[in-house]
Amino acid sequence: MRSRVWTSLPVAGVLAIMAPRADSAGFQLQEQTASGLGLAYSGMPAAAQDAGTAFWNPAAMSLLQGAHVAAAAHLIDTSFEFTSGGSTYDQFGDGGNAGGGTWVPALYGTVEINPRFAVGLAIDAPFGLKTDWDVPWAGEFHAAKSEVETLNINPTAAFRINEHVSVGVGVSYQQIQATLTSAVTPLLPTSLGKLDGDDWAFGWNVGALFEFDHATRIGLTYRSAIDYTISGDLTFDDPSLAPNNADIEADIKLPDTAAVGFWHEFASGVRVLADYTWTGWDSIQSLTIVETTSSQPVSATALNFENSWRVGLGLEYPLTPKWLLRGGVAFDRTPVKDEFRTPKLPDQDRQWLAFGARFAPSEQWAVDAGYAHLWVDEASSELAPPGPVPGALIGEYDSSSDIFAVQASFRWR
Repeated sequence: MRSRVWTSLPVAGVLAIMAPRADSAGFQLQEQTASGLGLAYSGMPAAAQDAGTAFWNPAAMSLLQGAHVAAAAHLIDTSFEFTSGGSTYDQFGDGGNAGGGTWVPALYGTVEINPRFAVGLAIDAPFGLKTDWDVPWAGEFHAAKSEVETLNINPTAAFRINEHVSVGVGVSYQQIQATLTSAVTPLLPTSLGKLDGDDWAFGWNVGALFEFDHATRIGLTYRSAIDYTISGDLTFDDPSLAPNNADIEADIKLPDTAAVGFWHEFASGVRVLADYTWTGWDSIQSLTIVETTSSQPVSATALNFENSWRVGLGLEYPLTPKWLLRGGVAFDRTPVKDEFRTPKLPDQDRQWLAFGARFAPSEQWAVDAGYAHLWVDEASSELAPPGPVPGALIGEYDSSSDIFAVQASFRWR
């Protein structure tokens, strides 16, 4: 029974730890294109800036003539700091800064088959995190080091119904990989349990684009939820803690999203973009950990996520025929309730301010760059001890994020 109890501790938060980034509410990664970053990703369902639209709205590929390729890289520099206010293990310290820098790449391509039909491919990372608290610390029984990566392979197709309406569809084959650690006993405060697990699963997305005239369009998109069963091995860095390692499974349903985007170009060439995005986080209410060999529940963790939303507003200004300037603001609403916030998910509402530019020396290629700073509201921690291990975590999180991105785009007629 000792092995079963300790088995639950580092994995009971396998879902919750997939969120602690300050770049987008919950654990979604907005960072898909550098051309979008300069706008705080405002209006992406209607933007059709480059081949990245294969991800944002496949229907908008109908606006891209010829063949397009775009490769983007984002550097996300996050800060997560905790100040204890009466935790059980205050003597262990506050854990330092659990943030740091992480690279997020993306690759896109689109091909116009004929004036009414186009195909595309998006390879990117829609979800992810990396946090690393200094051990020992007051919250080590909730989280130590956590890393989650996703790989999304998303072929898409677009069909132009008439001069005003296009539709698109895509299929996602998406992998999730997780490495999660936490302390397991106050008797050995630096001893950790670690879970390594992964899974592949399918999802789908659809989109529509409505062009009222050459200067105004609206895009609609929907991306399905994806069901995973993460399977993995639990190991301990101190063999005396558990003579036999355990196989564990956890069912996770990543949320669906729906978005509407607006794009309008004035006679001066200035463009305004806006969007509203809804995410169905209420699909995640609890997480049950199962020991594979016995099929018996090991742990049940209440998460009680709420649905969330974001709004964005951006502008593009053509400075010269070769230079385009961008700016944008956005607001992200968190799905996390105060009483369920953990160091795996120190998430709170955040505000975006972004700037960017495009340099296009010819019609064949262009370079985009963008920067955004995110202010994250102060987030409280009111956690009771996790399972049988003592360690209430009471205090406040202070978070922020800086995002840098570059992108190269190419076009062939």
